[in-house]
Amino acid sequence: MANVGFAVPDDTVIVADGGLATELEARGFDLSGDLSDPLWSARLLLDAPDDVAAVHAAFFAAGAAIATTASYQASFDGFAARGIDRRTAERLLRRSVDLARLAGGGARGHRVAASVGPYGAARADGSEYVGRYGLSVSELTAWHRPRLEVLADAGADVLALETVPDVDEAEALMRLVSEAGVPAWLSYTIEGTSTRAGQPLTDAFAVAAGVPQIVAVGVNCCAPDDVLPAIEIAREITGKPVIVYPNSGESWDGHRWVGPKTFSARFAAQWVAAGARIVGGCCRVGPADIAAAAAALRRTCTQRENPAGDSQ
Repeated sequence: MANVGFAVPDDTVIVADGGLATELEARGFDLSGDLSDPLWSARLLLDAPDDVAAVHAAFFAAGAAIATTASYQASFDGFAARGIDRRTAERLLRRSVDLARLAGGGARGHRVAASVGPYGAARADGSEYVGRYGLSVSELTAWHRPRLEVLADAGADVLALETVPDVDEAEALMRLVSEAGVPAWLSYTIEGTSTRAGQPLTDAFAVAAGVPQIVAVGVNCCAPDDVLPAIEIAREITGKPVIVYPNSGESWDGHRWVGPKTFSARFAAQWVAAGARIVGGCCRVGPADIAAAAAALRRTCTQRENPAGDSQ
């Protein structure tokens, strides 16, 4: 893996990208409407790689410094169900990193996070928002290992262990990143101050507290309103940099997105003030939202550096 020294200095705020899959949908791809396809957005690594790269490039142009790969729902099981052999599946996983890297155009400061989605995502049945799959930590470790090993060797800057719904899966992932010796962040999907499986975030974040390979902890794919309490808990329990990238605030009713969009630049500034060091968005957060957040965070950083204004 490239850049094994990935770190988030205390005085730095890094802007991450938004929702890759929902931005691809906004550009005309039917992803959520085809729930029978276990690859979801990862199928576009095969069918439309140029469009995946174009979305990465749009987020970079909007001010994001991190592109998260289209490997969230990719799995060897899912590829096999599409008739894709293991060697080709491995090549597609590596392609996900290459596309994000190329989209950055070699610009200094652009980083690639290889998405390692939860077991429930590969099932393509929404179970990543429930957890408690009925598998042991050892079974989850064995399932995650082949894909994580490929992504860890694919040249990304950091692994994004994201949308994790419960502590058992987090424990499995901690074992694997410790074995691999690669930098990663751990991000739970939550409701209130609990994981989706109902475990307190104090217990959930404690899993990562003593793992040196974990460079940041936080939450994603949750309501913006749930972010502030999670930041406080993550900082208190782990002392690590905090990453947050919630959804737009809308809800998926099984057919369409409904309700108000509450993700905003104002929220992003509040999260940074509370201690977040990496801020982005997840489902339905597009390049325009990231551009607004990036601009707001630049203003916030400028005010911190020169609170009295430039009197010279």
